[in-house]
Amino acid sequence: MSIRLRAVWMLAAALLSVSLAACGAAPGEPLKIGLLTYISEGSPQNAQDRQRAFDLAVAHLNQAGGVFGRPVETAVGDTALDPETAVVEARRLIEDEGVHALVGPSTSANSLAVIERVAGPAGIPVVSPSATSPRLTDAADDDFFFRAALSDVAQGPVLAQVARDRGFDNVGVIYRNDAWGQGLVQSFQDAWEGAVTAVAVEPDQTTFADALRQSAAGGAQALILIVFSTETEIILREALGQGIYEQFVFSDGVKSPALVQAIGGAALGGMYGTGPASPPASESAARWEAAFVDVYGEPPAGSYAQEAYDATIALALAAETAGSADGSAIRDQLRAVGGGPGEVVYAGPEGIARALEILGAGDAVDYDGASGTLDWDANGDLSRGYIGIWRYTTDERIEEVDVVLFEN
Repeated sequence: MSIRLRAVWMLAAALLSVSLAACGAAPGEPLKIGLLTYISEGSPQNAQDRQRAFDLAVAHLNQAGGVFGRPVETAVGDTALDPETAVVEARRLIEDEGVHALVGPSTSANSLAVIERVAGPAGIPVVSPSATSPRLTDAADDDFFFRAALSDVAQGPVLAQVARDRGFDNVGVIYRNDAWGQGLVQSFQDAWEGAVTAVAVEPDQTTFADALRQSAAGGAQALILIVFSTETEIILREALGQGIYEQFVFSDGVKSPALVQAIGGAALGGMYGTGPASPPASESAARWEAAFVDVYGEPPAGSYAQEAYDATIALALAAETAGSADGSAIRDQLRAVGGGPGEVVYAGPEGIARALEILGAGDAVDYDGASGTLDWDANGDLSRGYIGIWRYTTDERIEEVDVVLFEN
């Protein structure tokens, strides 16, 4: 090679390197997204459906050519239901696996620990599909934490309304003594106009008889349950077996087909609860569910699966918009892809392919998610969304009853 030709080659290589550095992606470096969720503990149905939704999102991205023209890579961390485990797994995904963004954690307590101690200081954007505690609004996250689910400032009033509509004016509450339980019980109490006796229980408790008797001591007509499904099964068996309660109202943590099948429709049929919901007549939700069923043969039975898909897609589209895998660059584009302005695109393989095509042409998108709009405010909270009202049936199913619009 001549000296002149070598000089030209070296200049071209240098310009390519500068160009790639400017867009934040090193040569050959793909976008890598981590899923941080409970697997070994918590609801197996929720864990399975959220991981399936995450995998489906990545499949749709890669079928459309991936991000930066390369397949998106993934890594998974098991947080269990323990904030310390979540911190360790977050560090492993960031420091060892080299993820550029995180979907999760699933719980509010785990999310609070991860964003304040690991992801925020590391500059890694995090979008949780299911962490709903109001405490997360003011977390010390340096604006790296977003969520695809409404804060419980929205769910609490709906939970109170459901209890009132059932004819109750005196209730007991058993709530999980962590960031999620504390936040939701406060939101419920702020909206509740009747008598209430609220009792906190610890995450590692194995019997709840004392808490049940204490919550019922004021003459409660029904029990509001703000705990996870595994704890709820024990509570229900003890409450029914000891004749302390016959009527129950459930929060989103207790929406589980396995639970009604374990306890029985004769006992729980007609009992109501609240939880996440898609907008009525949502084209994006319909496309997403059709794609989910096409791959897995059935719709998700657990909660927050749509939100897990949307969190993954939003992070990928933000990276593509930024032309960078840098955490700050991804963070800075999340509000743009979630709330526009830009061409509205939907969930599902066709919608994601269209989104990447638009971004590849240098134009903007407004992603209308399977779970609803992703219009994030200055705190990373959704400014608009829906809370669903559901009930267990005597034939041991979950029936969706209504949706309530929340706008901040």
